[in-house]
Amino acid sequence: MLNDANHRRGLMLVLSSPSGAGKTTLSRRLMETDPDVTMSVSATTRPRRQGEVEGKDYFFVSSSMFTGMVQSGAFLEHALVFDNQYGTPKEPVMLALAKGRDVLFDIDWQGTQQLRQQAGDDLVSIFVLPPSHDELERRLRVRAQDAEDVVAQRMAKASSEISHWAEYDYVVINDNLDTTLVNIRTILAAERMKRRRQTGIPAFVSQILR
Repeated sequence: MLNDANHRRGLMLVLSSPSGAGKTTLSRRLMETDPDVTMSVSATTRPRRQGEVEGKDYFFVSSSMFTGMVQSGAFLEHALVFDNQYGTPKEPVMLALAKGRDVLFDIDWQGTQQLRQQAGDDLVSIFVLPPSHDELERRLRVRAQDAEDVVAQRMAKASSEISHWAEYDYVVINDNLDTTLVNIRTILAAERMKRRRQTGIPAFVSQILR
């Protein structure tokens, strides 16, 4: 009965930030250290970069295929980001939640707004802030994958993205990666213990009270 009591519904954990604030690194570190967290794989019309794997990093689809998926209601959320479309397929996420797995989302504020409309209590959202404007710009430049004009575009976009911080359940400042990761793990641990997610507790309590 103890195992049944420990059964819970998974949650959708959103990490959002302006590009360069560290959400991708934090997502990877969390996945490496928590076997109950699985990454949501988005579909995108963006061209595949060197080293990216189909079905692991993204599902790379044509614009026409993406439009068809939107029209059929196949996405939990979708958004246009830097002239490319991104969307989260619904079916694998819902299956994971039912099995008690937590699904991690590396998405922006637009996707989070849409996800909240469909996910309800399943959603836990965290916004990751950089320690300063100058540090954000430095991080974008040292990544080296992006051209100078792309860095300038992302810096211009950052202010708009940061303005949505108050729409999130939690906010963390990523001035130290290890400390920020501990804070995210603490949030995740507390959210997992919420009564509504512990689906095995009612039956467990009834056994105690019989």
